Amino acid sequence: MNQHKDKPQFRIEQDSMGEVKVPLNALYQAQTQRAIDNFHLSQYTMPTAFIIALALIKQTAATTNAQLGLIDNDIADAIHDAAQLIIDGKHLDQFPIDLFQTGSGTSSNMNANEVIATLASKTLAKDVKPNDHVNMGQSSNDVIPSAIQISVTMTVKSQLIPALTHLAETLAAKRAEIGNVVKTGRTHLMDAMPVTLNQELSAWQFQIEQAQAGIEQTLNLVKALAQGGTAVGTGINADSRFAAKFAKNLSDVTQINFTSSDNFFYNLSCQDAIVALSGQLKTAAVALMKISNDLRWMNSGPLAGLGEIELQSLQPGSSIMPGKVNPVIPEAAAMAAAQVIGNDTTITVAGQSGNFQLNVMLPIIAHNILESIELIANSATALADKAIKTFTVRQNNLDIALAKNPILVTALNPVIGYLKAAEIAKKAYQEGVAIIDIAERETDLDRETLERLLNPAKLTKGGLD
Repeated sequence: MNQHKDKPQFRIEQDSMGEVKVPLNALYQAQTQRAIDNFHLSQYTMPTAFIIALALIKQTAATTNAQLGLIDNDIADAIHDAAQLIIDGKHLDQFPIDLFQTGSGTSSNMNANEVIATLASKTLAKDVKPNDHVNMGQSSNDVIPSAIQISVTMTVKSQLIPALTHLAETLAAKRAEIGNVVKTGRTHLMDAMPVTLNQELSAWQFQIEQAQAGIEQTLNLVKALAQGGTAVGTGINADSRFAAKFAKNLSDVTQINFTSSDNFFYNLSCQDAIVALSGQLKTAAVALMKISNDLRWMNSGPLAGLGEIELQSLQPGSSIMPGKVNPVIPEAAAMAAAQVIGNDTTITVAGQSGNFQLNVMLPIIAHNILESIELIANSATALADKAIKTFTVRQNNLDIALAKNPILVTALNPVIGYLKAAEIAKKAYQEGVAIIDIAERETDLDRETLERLLNPAKLTKGGLD
């Protein structure tokens, strides 16, 4: 007979609403358990970057409160060390609350308070309280917006900006490698005047650089923290020195220049800075989708498509067609971009849900903005390393298409007129021969002059000369 069969697997915790059964080994307490019991809407929990930002807030708040003489140093140190464990990636399984929870994120704030209080109490052998000690000078209403701001800023700086920079640099290197190659330009997916691959890729590079610049500029708005506004923006229950000192301490720890907001009512009641940043992320997603789709078109074929380039073969492309290879990286990046665009719509809707003094869709804002950052960063890196860097040019296909491109006749407009040029273009297309051959037959221009006027490389430079 199992002697441990009847051993209780739960302990009893108590909060302001009464007693709650909590798993015996859980680090969280009653309020977290109530949230676990209440919310079963999805399989999502709060992002790891957000949880780490919560721990940073608790750690920095404890340090700040100790400096202000509001909390004993031994309790502050215990909170600091407990929070550091979470920052280091430990005990993340103790944050199981469903993403779709109370709109203020109060459940997640209390989850952090309780886990840190439990860890600190074990270390100190003294009762550290979730509300009175870990949450001192704070409210969920300023903690959760601040956690969004901090996690977003840190992930943009550590992941997104390096990834976009890497993609731009990879494009610059590819331009230097293949830039002199001339190809048929296309507008409306139809043959147009020639361009060089340097020119074509320069547009991609500039898109990425402009998207990055927009993200970096908007990120400055995100660094002005809500912390110190407490419940409604008045700063109630927080020392008047707390906000500025908190921002300074956090800046010292993270080496990021966080500041205290000039208007806490703004930070608590709306999420306009995050909505603006999401818009910039959407712009980056649009750029990635444009680049991905261009790569797919250029790689199409290999026989019946454009066949201008050949992407690196990474995996079999069909379960039934042997030898088929698909442009999997651009496809994956395009899907990720679509998700980011959808995330922006959700953030936009959530951003307008600031009813009076508090936005009440904070958890979904946190999830979507952090997911968008991760998707763009990973997609940019994948495109750089497994598509841009490794594709090869199919020179013969480019030359054949360019030689027969009837639109080259545009260069003859100033000499023979638009109508005559159009007539020559139609004949060249109908007969399937090079434009120069028809032009030599249909005009008084000699071959040498035509070769000079219709030189594709020269036409990529524009102008009349």
